[in-house]
Amino acid sequence: MTTDARPILITGAAGFIGAALAQRLLQRGDRVVGIDSLNSYYDPSLKQARLQQIEAVAAPGAWSFCHQALEAADALQELFAREKPRVVVNLAAQAGVRYSLENPAAYIQSNLVGFGNILEGCRHHGVENLVYASSSSVYGGNRNLPFHEQQPVNHPVSLYAASKKANELMAHTYSHLYGLPATGLRFFTVYGPWGRPDMAPMLFAKAILAGEPIKVFNHGKMQRDFTYIDDIVEGVLRCCDKPATANPNFDALAPDPSTAAAPHRVFNIGNSQPTELLRFIEVMEQALGRQAIKDFQPMQPGDVVATAADTSALESWVGFKPSTPIEEGIAQFAHWYRSFYGH
Repeated sequence: MTTDARPILITGAAGFIGAALAQRLLQRGDRVVGIDSLNSYYDPSLKQARLQQIEAVAAPGAWSFCHQALEAADALQELFAREKPRVVVNLAAQAGVRYSLENPAAYIQSNLVGFGNILEGCRHHGVENLVYASSSSVYGGNRNLPFHEQQPVNHPVSLYAASKKANELMAHTYSHLYGLPATGLRFFTVYGPWGRPDMAPMLFAKAILAGEPIKVFNHGKMQRDFTYIDDIVEGVLRCCDKPATANPNFDALAPDPSTAAAPHRVFNIGNSQPTELLRFIEVMEQALGRQAIKDFQPMQPGDVVATAADTSALESWVGFKPSTPIEEGIAQFAHWYRSFYGH
């Protein structure tokens, strides 16, 4: 790939997954345009540091960055018209389940209005492939593990989850009406270096190293399908290179929720190795060389007890299955955390 080709547009490019993806694309020779609002949901200095990491691997002219929000419809359409992206990867969103209980308006604006603007940009500017972030949270109250894409997702337990299900419905509609190839990826608990400060690994590492208690929800009786950042990026990359197609065997009398008569597909992307929360903490303790002080708490509103991904559909589609064990992933995370924060 050459830098004079139509670029790949990444929204949320200063975010955890966006920055890692941008670096991978630049390293293989793609031209990348990033957009991010750099909002203060968490420390913007971490986002700035991620942008510096991207700039460090970018060849001259291969990377450009726009500081703007998806909700700014006119500015976003101008960006589409100017850059004419070939592929769009939508990773920008107001993230976090618990925060959606406090500030629902942020989710409506970013995840619904903003995503609608992205779809309009794709529709009007010849985008060949849209890959967008959904979430394992769409499975909501479902306890039938492992989760697979044929299961209905009609019982979200947070507004964040509802907004992600809405994204899948919106993208399907644009695929159906305008022939836009779109792939939704349901991410399962992503962790690793450069991660989000509001996620458990960062919260745990900070507290353990400071000798402060960590909050262990549902008294530790939780399972998560922790998925290492490099595995997530590899899956996204492969979907960038393989646009969704219509399912030629789609049966309108018995519709498959994960495919369509339109070029729209939905895939889980997870490690398929659900880990008990207390085991995750134990591995974190070993990696940091410190014991955690555990503050056992009840279940949080909007949270779910367990997640586990069936990723056979993704593996069949792009020939990739996430597989990094948590022992390896947490060791990499702990090494980064100590070096970045000077512990």
